[in-house]
Amino acid sequence: MTDWDAALYLKFEQERTRPAIDLLARISNESPRTCVDIGCGPGNSTELLVNRFPEANITGLDQSPGMLAAAKLRLPHVDFEQIDLTHWRPGRPYDVIFASASLQWLPDHEALFPRLASLLTVGGCLAVHMPDTVREPIRALMRMVAAGGSWTAKLMPVATSRPRIGSIKDYYGFLATSCGSIDVWHTTYFHTLDNASKIVEWMKGCGLGPFLAQLDQDERRRFLEEYEARISAAYPPQIDGKVHLSVPTLFIVARRSI
Repeated sequence: MTDWDAALYLKFEQERTRPAIDLLARISNESPRTCVDIGCGPGNSTELLVNRFPEANITGLDQSPGMLAAAKLRLPHVDFEQIDLTHWRPGRPYDVIFASASLQWLPDHEALFPRLASLLTVGGCLAVHMPDTVREPIRALMRMVAAGGSWTAKLMPVATSRPRIGSIKDYYGFLATSCGSIDVWHTTYFHTLDNASKIVEWMKGCGLGPFLAQLDQDERRRFLEEYEARISAAYPPQIDGKVHLSVPTLFIVARRSI
């Protein structure tokens, strides 16, 4: 298992939390009793739930010990659990299941999303956002660098293992049999960062992690040098010298009806 660096992730906390804020705004449940944040990371998304639903019983779940340690430090009065989300089988239903930039790491969405919907109370809400960046340079260049160096044998299994996100129609179809209200949409965020090095720092806190975990120190250095050179070419500076990182994001808000 690749552990995640909470400090790296939170270098861009404001930008990373913005989709979770937008997602939370679309949840119409006013007084849920039980909420769970699956893939809660360092607790920035969980904190949003705590502030929005102060009377609810809220739990955060994540597989990363490092992320959970940061979440517990941030929100000492919230229950957090280390769990493999692929095999998560809770003993009770939830009024709100919230997933901020986590489900893109899990396989078999055709089975996963109906299963999550089945874990809602009737009238409960499943709220999900996932970065949909498979065609963006930040993702494509990771795969290209992985395929073009001495580390290819180590990295190609990583490069080909991440599940592909489906279409809006796919997710509507996954949820239509159990949810009477389904809202699915795309938004592209444009984050203004200081330079290409900051894009690499952004990616080190998320998508690059599984790649770098397979490499020794010298390989990491060489991989990052090659990746940053390609990122610099793909994201040229704007008139003020800064760069724009575009992050297409898929949102899903569904309410269980049966």
